[in-house]
Amino acid sequence: MLVALTGCTVQTPAGADGKGRSPVHIELPDGTPSPARTPAGRGEDRPGTAPPSGDTPRAAPRVLWSRGSTGRDVRELQARLRQVAWLFDGPTGTYDGATERAVSGFQGKRGLPRTGRTDTVTWERLLRMTREPGRWELYLMGGQPADPPDPRCREGRVLCIDKTSRTLRWMVDGRTLSTMAVRFGSEYTPTREGVFSVYWKSRDHVSTLYDSPMPYAMFFSGGQAVHFSADFAARGYAGASHGCVNVRDEAAIAGLYAQVRNGDKVVVSW
Repeated sequence: MLVALTGCTVQTPAGADGKGRSPVHIELPDGTPSPARTPAGRGEDRPGTAPPSGDTPRAAPRVLWSRGSTGRDVRELQARLRQVAWLFDGPTGTYDGATERAVSGFQGKRGLPRTGRTDTVTWERLLRMTREPGRWELYLMGGQPADPPDPRCREGRVLCIDKTSRTLRWMVDGRTLSTMAVRFGSEYTPTREGVFSVYWKSRDHVSTLYDSPMPYAMFFSGGQAVHFSADFAARGYAGASHGCVNVRDEAAIAGLYAQVRNGDKVVVSW
């Protein structure tokens, strides 16, 4: 009979008071406001450019992004809107209804036309009020690209987990079948690194240590497991686990759980 004390719950990483830090490498913004800049692929028209002098009519602000726009620039817009408390979800990289409403509110507060579209004047005003977002502000809720897989993941059936890019690849014979964002333990309860194997799967697991749900748990090292985390889904990288590898996409991990077998390899690396 298999008897194990298992479980991981979330905990908030220590702050900047010297009491500790997260073991995950985090790029922090430098706190210096960004100069006005032209978003990628936008040519020479810079936000905040002075209008022509004399009697020449003032040109209407050019729209940079609007509902349906996607990409890294939209992700930065959303991160900056979060900094001034006009947006509370994401960033997602997709200009959706919530982003449109946030932009409209920001515009109205500053006497700009409430179009909900981000034009050059709106962008320039937002740049002046915010700082350059760090990497994990841009990817607070996941969506970051995965780094190349560890060489130890190239053969067989492998859960290839990368602490640097905070991603999990499901690989079979060198091919990546799926990739998902993951979260790890704090400095005091770190996720172990090395090569392991899945030794136990528990679909509706509840932690015996912390009495918290750990759905789709795939245990690989003592009480540490890959599992779905509702807290990660809600708060992103604002929290941490007690050593487990958290997944925030429930549909993705449900599919992964169905494919992984006991004995499959697990590689955890920086």
